[in-house]
Amino acid sequence: MDKKLLTPGPLTTSLSTKEAMLHDWGSRDINFIELNRDIRQALIALINGQNVFECVPMQGSGTFAVEAMIGSLTNTKSKILILINGAYGQRMKKICSYMSRNCISYTVAEHEIHDCNKIENIIDDNKDLTHIFAVYCETTSGILNPIQTIADLAKKKERSLFIDAMSAFGALPLDVNKIHFDAVAASANKCLEGVPGVGFILIRKTVLELAKNNAHSLSLDLFDQWQAMEANAQWRFTPPTHVLAAFHQALKEHLKEGGVIGRYQRYKENCKIICEGMTAMGFKRLLPDELQAPIIITFIQPDHPNFKFKKFYDALSEKGYLIYPGKLTVADTFRIGCIGHLTSKDMHEVLDVVKETLKELDIKLN
Repeated sequence: MDKKLLTPGPLTTSLSTKEAMLHDWGSRDINFIELNRDIRQALIALINGQNVFECVPMQGSGTFAVEAMIGSLTNTKSKILILINGAYGQRMKKICSYMSRNCISYTVAEHEIHDCNKIENIIDDNKDLTHIFAVYCETTSGILNPIQTIADLAKKKERSLFIDAMSAFGALPLDVNKIHFDAVAASANKCLEGVPGVGFILIRKTVLELAKNNAHSLSLDLFDQWQAMEANAQWRFTPPTHVLAAFHQALKEHLKEGGVIGRYQRYKENCKIICEGMTAMGFKRLLPDELQAPIIITFIQPDHPNFKFKKFYDALSEKGYLIYPGKLTVADTFRIGCIGHLTSKDMHEVLDVVKETLKELDIKLN
């Protein structure tokens, strides 16, 4: 029996999403072409971006999509401000360094959000800034960054905003009529509950049309990928057919659940159950409620002689539940995800397993 994945992705998927991968697809067949078209249209609809945005899918993990977004939609004349409060902001900075993109960064601690007054001052002090890069939900800690405020500022200052929405897309609001941005990167295997292997970038069409010859890479060239798909609705290179079939099914289930609002409500309830239950056992959370996204929750490792993360992890794994190690520099932590095909019943079962494990390891936190 599959273990329950309490992680930020890959994550637990529905049986029907798994079953969608049991068939082989011809990459040039009309049925597969229509499947791709459905996926692209469905993703644009999730941001209400019809007729304004284009969807360009990209083979690989979410980082492939982020690198394609940066490499294809900026150039050596661009100057980028990267907002960093975790590993994924740092990763965007590293990507920029690899492709010699001119960037500066505003970094705060992993459990803090950026001061938008300071962002405005940085923009005012750097008149040649062209872009702002932000992470919606920083998976390092599970912190919810103020994307609406950042977007409003970028629009006011007439700067192009790119968003890494890996751990947010499909569960947290991202409506182009309310949040102004030029591009967003995400992947199938997070809040949309598909399987790993494909990312996608939603791009304002006016921005994409100017992207020719920007890319540092043939395989990550979004303009070329878009042009090919517009010409014949096909991928330039071998597509991840089974992954896309699963993604197609996952998007149907997302719509059936009530779209972004429905998915958010389930995750919010999952998050509430875990936060309250773990706190009642004596665990301490890294983030206060107002900064906690209902995606993944970071807990401080208890200062108890019997608590060793590997033993704790292995004991939960043996009982069928996989949690996530911490990724912070500010503290020793571990993380519990509340996304994926999991319900409130699963969350209560997790808490029962954690209680049982603490008893086995002779750990009393209260």
